[in-house]
Amino acid sequence: MSRQPKQKTTTEVGTTGHSWDGIEELNNPMPRWWLWSFYACVVWALAYTVLYPAWPLINGATAGVLGKSTRADVAAEITRFQDANAPIRARLEEAELTAIAEDPELNSYALNAGAAVFRTWCAQCHGAGAQGAQAAGYPSLLDDSWLWGGTIEDIHTTISHGIRFNDDSRLGDMMAYGRDELLSDEEIDQVVAYVRKISDQEFDSALAGPGETVFMDNCATCHMEDGKGEPTLGAPNLTDAIWLYGGDTETIHETVWGGRGGVMPPRGGAPETVVDEALVRAVATYVHSLGGGVASEQTE
Repeated sequence: MSRQPKQKTTTEVGTTGHSWDGIEELNNPMPRWWLWSFYACVVWALAYTVLYPAWPLINGATAGVLGKSTRADVAAEITRFQDANAPIRARLEEAELTAIAEDPELNSYALNAGAAVFRTWCAQCHGAGAQGAQAAGYPSLLDDSWLWGGTIEDIHTTISHGIRFNDDSRLGDMMAYGRDELLSDEEIDQVVAYVRKISDQEFDSALAGPGETVFMDNCATCHMEDGKGEPTLGAPNLTDAIWLYGGDTETIHETVWGGRGGVMPPRGGAPETVVDEALVRAVATYVHSLGGGVASEQTE
């Protein structure tokens, strides 16, 4: 008797009802491995929300039964490093500003800490490399032209108290000679020509002559008779090629007509400020080391 081959039985798989150009989508079940992976992820997610901080609330988030807090971990790390740096920070606060550079260990800490603080609080205006922002009015700290002095003590005072920021130690606004009608339009043109002359630029000689008289009568009090400025007043040197707002005729005219008075917020010296005395000293050391720092009188 011949044996008949066993017939294969097939199970008809339904479709999802989706069809594209006559091609129907079969309603095959999901692979078992995928389903178990999905269920495992659901269980893991539920366990995570119970054990760890997860769901945001109005005034915080669910704490989790383990009491885990990444913020607390970060705070603990910060405290650990502060404790480790406490001795050298104390030395930095007690040291004479001019003596910091003479102590290799102290100077190394000040330069590294100062650079970090500078990139956090100062680079927005002075640039990441302290070259000054592209916009006018934000000075470079790399040259040797300083509005308020470039000794480490001067830099420390500027960082601590700021410029024209609710403190009498750094004022010195430039008057608006045109807007306040202190000088006529002709006198402003004359003094602009004279400033162009003493800064070794092209100038109108017919205007520069009487402009010298206008300068001596109105500007020399702050910028000095030779035009080299006075750091204790925040008056810049007008004879070099370094201009905070620009040295072309139009910009100088705008400066004389409307005056200038940039503002720098303080970074130390008061309880509400963001940088303590040790870090103010570190920033002063860092800025002074960039190449434009001026030697202090007692060290010259």
